[in-house]
Amino acid sequence: MPRVNLEGSSSIVTGGASGIGEAAARQLAAAGSKVVIADLNEEKGAKVAAEIGGVFVKCDVTKTEDADAAVEAAVAMGPLRACVNSAGLGAPGRTIDRDNNPHDLGRFAFVINVNLIGTFNVLSRAAAAMAKQEPMDADGSRGAIVNLASCAAFDGQIGQAAYSASKGGVVGMTLPIARDLSAVGIRVNTVAPGLIDTPIYGEGEHAEQFKAHLGQSVLFPKRLGQGEELAFAIMDCITNPYMNAEVIRLDGGIRMPPK
Repeated sequence: MPRVNLEGSSSIVTGGASGIGEAAARQLAAAGSKVVIADLNEEKGAKVAAEIGGVFVKCDVTKTEDADAAVEAAVAMGPLRACVNSAGLGAPGRTIDRDNNPHDLGRFAFVINVNLIGTFNVLSRAAAAMAKQEPMDADGSRGAIVNLASCAAFDGQIGQAAYSASKGGVVGMTLPIARDLSAVGIRVNTVAPGLIDTPIYGEGEHAEQFKAHLGQSVLFPKRLGQGEELAFAIMDCITNPYMNAEVIRLDGGIRMPPK
């Protein structure tokens, strides 16, 4: 059985304007797919889309109308065969602060809404479109979805209750959604990154020193991971026709300490 051929297909990548999402979008485009960059950052998103021959759609992943717009843009370019949910954020805060005040519930809910509910929103709208398409092989395959979780889903640190809960939810829904979508030939997998070199760490000498320090806690190799390396795993989840219902930690072997 050959790898999934993405020539002439379309794909959606949320959070595709930078970091892991951008790396995945570039690899999807290199494989012959027309990519929708679904992101809130118009300047960066439009630039990436132009460079890879795709389109940019401004997208708040928590809004069904935005998700539908991204799906519509993808289907207009070709059969939708891949959806990568990379959009996400963090809002650190302890369950109670140093003065014993409780964590702000709205802040907690915001992280859950974007990282977990936003992921489900986009994947469900994409799956609905994929299910209406003709199968692309004798197995009846119609597409593949890859969600981004985090190693914080398994060993979240102090102050990561909201982020860990959101990413733990992404991990937890991988199998039931894969089971749901098996009836229409759509595979679902999750990649859980460790410490990855993305724009979140900033730029300049101080940022580079900080990243080098963080990298020493990785088992091997002792550095932060690269977005491209995460994209390799994402592409394997999409193009390996037997990869389904799996959660892959891609973290250089790190096990996060409490803080």
